[in-house]
Amino acid sequence: MTSQGARAGSPPLGLCLLCGLPAAGKTTAARALSRSLKERRGWRGVLLSYDDLVPPEAFGRCEASSAREAPQSSMPPWRLYRRELLLYLEHFLQTLLKGLSYSPPPNRMEKTWDSFVCCLKEQGLIFPEDSASHQYIIDITLLSPIYFILDDNFYYRSMRYEVYQLARQYTLGFCQLFLDCQVEVCLERNSQRTQPLPEETIYTMRQKIEVPSPEKYAWEQNSIILKSMEDAFEDNLQVFSLLSTALENPVKPLEDNTELKERDRNICATSFLHQADQAVRRVVSQTMKSAKEKNFNPHMMKTLAEELNKQKVEFLEELRQKANEKNLCCPQNNKFDINIMSLFSQQAEDIFKKYVT
Repeated sequence: MTSQGARAGSPPLGLCLLCGLPAAGKTTAARALSRSLKERRGWRGVLLSYDDLVPPEAFGRCEASSAREAPQSSMPPWRLYRRELLLYLEHFLQTLLKGLSYSPPPNRMEKTWDSFVCCLKEQGLIFPEDSASHQYIIDITLLSPIYFILDDNFYYRSMRYEVYQLARQYTLGFCQLFLDCQVEVCLERNSQRTQPLPEETIYTMRQKIEVPSPEKYAWEQNSIILKSMEDAFEDNLQVFSLLSTALENPVKPLEDNTELKERDRNICATSFLHQADQAVRRVVSQTMKSAKEKNFNPHMMKTLAEELNKQKVEFLEELRQKANEKNLCCPQNNKFDINIMSLFSQQAEDIFKKYVT
């Protein structure tokens, strides 16, 4: 798809990511930012809170049977829902820029789509054409700038880069506000929630979280790390300066070698990880086959499978981090599979030995 800019007469558009650990205060900050944008600048802030839009079962907080609408895929449910929301946002941007009536996209998840549409309606951005229609009219009577505030953890850089690519696709402003909150504070706030996350989830995320690094990644140049949310947004001139700068300098389509190289590195890393995943799955499959041949009982088979899958996840996560740090690309020969399978085969063999000794 070719890149598209704002059509004549449409308001300036921007995407602002509010990211950080769970319970870091992102949602409170996002609401304050939305209010301040309207009061101080006359801009419209559209809040898209992933906690409200993504069903709790996607994060394992409810019974798995509740997630029936999630498409069948090897991808984790939370990632599927996040991708779906990004598609809905792109669909809305396309409609807004083309000046068309807003209608449901094909092949949608009804529950998630309904939540997304309800979110836009509650914030006065769309309203139904009539009571019997699923068509909506986008309210752009006020041609003031619109900032879509995406409130989520975005703890991997790759998650944020997907949104940046959307901004580049449609020539939108893009910026990031990273809330750097102490893990102890997050844990205390989390414990007071109706549906708190397991503490180990927050600790794990703290270890994996990738803070914006404008020095290393040019596309993250419009980023601020906020150490505390004690100061109100209306008093934070740095934040509003960032938002203005991002809106006045929207992301341009790929034009220079730096961006091309960065894009190629991301494509290459994705290919690397995909091949690694396939190689590791083969090792797991072969190990389980060996266990079956040795007549492991059902309980042993189940426990072995769980342990192998846990090791697989950890192994692939380490590879992913190395791919990001060292810009790894996979060689175009069988040496890749041999190296990956050799490394993981040893780990799988060590686990297997525990069950036969």
